[in-house]
Amino acid sequence: MHAIGTPDTPQNWELYRHAVVDIHFPDRTVRVGPRSPGTVEGTFPEPADGAALHVITAWNPRGRTSSAEYNAHAHGLLLDELDRRRLAWWPAAGGDTSGTHTEESVAVVGMSEDAARELGRRFGQDAIFTWTPDTWRLSACDGDTAAVSGWAASARPGRSSSPSPSERFRTDGFPAEVTYETHPLCGARRHVRDRTSPLRRSARPAVEGTD
Repeated sequence: MHAIGTPDTPQNWELYRHAVVDIHFPDRTVRVGPRSPGTVEGTFPEPADGAALHVITAWNPRGRTSSAEYNAHAHGLLLDELDRRRLAWWPAAGGDTSGTHTEESVAVVGMSEDAARELGRRFGQDAIFTWTPDTWRLSACDGDTAAVSGWAASARPGRSSSPSPSERFRTDGFPAEVTYETHPLCGARRHVRDRTSPLRRSARPAVEGTD
């Protein structure tokens, strides 16, 4: 892996460098992770049609662990923003190889890397991942720190796609007008959109720039 460091390198940078991401496409789940530069193992996903996939999360802004309820609300804001921009995306989850720590994410197609970094920055994130047919890239949202490597991708065991019940959450600083449900593939909560919710304003200041 080729790394370009600056004094602004995020504190958890080495953890991010070794992270893997599971992306849940309609017919299968694909796990992708870094390998030595120039290495490509597996097949780049057909649904992306050769375009870069940017993996972005809204969980745990500024590297601090947030509550499950807060992370669910922040993720809902991220999904609303993607919908507003009319971008295609697939559910994803990033974390360590053992699965001890994972964060609900999205794999977005149709953005530039600068736009993806800016979106991550708005949600208080340290970095994003960019997957292309040739490279796996970790880019800091602030500053110029980046790490470029090859990648390996493999299919993951499928899970039941049976529907799960929705539930509402009440937590300080957020309204109750938004409903969340458990994602049938990755088990993470996802936002069931309610266009009447004042969630964007209520989410500040931990999630910035969401008007």
